[in-house]
Amino acid sequence: MRILINFQDNLVPVYFNVDSKQPIQRTLKLLTSALENKFNNGKRALKKCLNSLISIEIEGSEAILHSKSEYDSLALSLY
Repeated sequence: MRILINFQDNLVPVYFNVDSKQPIQRTLKLLTSALENKFNNGKRALKKCLNSLISIEIEGSEAILHSKSEYDSLALSLY
């Protein structure tokens, strides 16, 4: 399933499995709060990834942040 979220004035597609045991709205709320927190308080490598974010893939309790450069892609724990 795919949903678009607004992050830093950009629409970013979020892909996840509908078989997830967590409700979609709760997962998206955790994701957006974690992204905002990391953007404001994160290290330089994480901010570089967030500035060039092109999509997010949620697998279980982790969000895989895909950026324009594959070397800047990261995994972020949601819980």
